Amino acid sequence: MAQRRVLITGAGSGLGLALAQRYAARGDRVACIDLHGDRAEAACAGLAGEGHLAHGADVGSDESMAALAQDVHSQWGAPDVLVNNAGIASGGGLLDAGMDEWRRVLEINLLGVVRGCRAFLPAMVERGAGQVINVASFAALAGAPNIMSYGVSKAGVLALSEQLRAEMQPHGVRVSVICPAFFRTNLLQNWVGSAQMRPFAERMMALSDDPLERVADACLAGVERGDFLILPTRREPLRWRIKRWFPELYFRSLMKGVARATRR
Repeated sequence: MAQRRVLITGAGSGLGLALAQRYAARGDRVACIDLHGDRAEAACAGLAGEGHLAHGADVGSDESMAALAQDVHSQWGAPDVLVNNAGIASGGGLLDAGMDEWRRVLEINLLGVVRGCRAFLPAMVERGAGQVINVASFAALAGAPNIMSYGVSKAGVLALSEQLRAEMQPHGVRVSVICPAFFRTNLLQNWVGSAQMRPFAERMMALSDDPLERVADACLAGVERGDFLILPTRREPLRWRIKRWFPELYFRSLMKGVARATRR
């Protein structure tokens, strides 16, 4: 397979790092981007092969992403694959989340994806080829309570990806969106939501039977096939089908599951 240049935000840990390792193992060059430059450097140093790049950048900042794009294009050239993975976690209901939380979560989780696309899509369009992979969450589809700002931000990523897919189709640029449910990773290190909800999120992640390695493998397999909607955790494909075809049954099941989880 031809070697590609793959840029991944949030590559310093978790799913971003796991994807970076997998792309490098198949012979691609990877640009590891992370809010913390030292994490980006450590991730890059651990990759197989040569020609990788590490860079610190804040997807929540216009200026930082503009500087990243300038540096990447000058040092490395235009990426063939863009993975908008960086994000933060939050939890709580609508009445629990203040406007500062809403602004921060949307600025990073949704507008961070917009910034990544605006920085690196023009070269793909000019070239007539490329791939954009946006990491959302099953929270975008679940309609579950008490994940309000997070779920809305990820639903925005899903809607953006759907529209972007249609916009990019004439230009030869493929678009995928990844929507995992809870799996064992370190996303909660960047928690900005309700303190009361964090233990619940921690428990759900601990109870998940989806290890990071399996989720990353499923993500890469899906994007390499060119799938648009990728549901890489075990139970979510069935849950999504039930919601689509039997929405009231899904809602009743959802609320029963929430009640059980809350009692634990």
